[in-house]
Amino acid sequence: MILSLFYKILLSFIFISLSFQANTKEDINEKVKRLTLELRCMTCQNQSVYDSEAEFSNDIKNIVQTKFEKEKIEKEIKIFLVERYGEYILFRPMIDYKNLFLWAFPFVLLAISLFFIVFRVKKNKV
Repeated sequence: MILSLFYKILLSFIFISLSFQANTKEDINEKVKRLTLELRCMTCQNQSVYDSEAEFSNDIKNIVQTKFEKEKIEKEIKIFLVERYGEYILFRPMIDYKNLFLWAFPFVLLAISLFFIVFRVKKNKV
């Protein structure tokens, strides 16, 4: 009786651990897919690393998968890739002090345009 209970517990533990390992592998593959869709292939024209079959893209996919397996977060992996290949590898540049003007320029341009439109409308009314 105790022996059969022990076997049931052991079998359930094995089943749970195997399903957990399969889920983590699927999670890592999903994370790799999501991140590599945001990365630009340096040898292809405007193609994501995920969609490309170039040797460079395959190397990047392997690097990203290895980093996720080492439990690195997405931001750490992006920083590593930017340090290694430059910010051109990202389809969407990171928001930091170097790119602040790039991100703020459309809003500054909109504010200046609205100012001149309001000024012109007021001038024409008078």
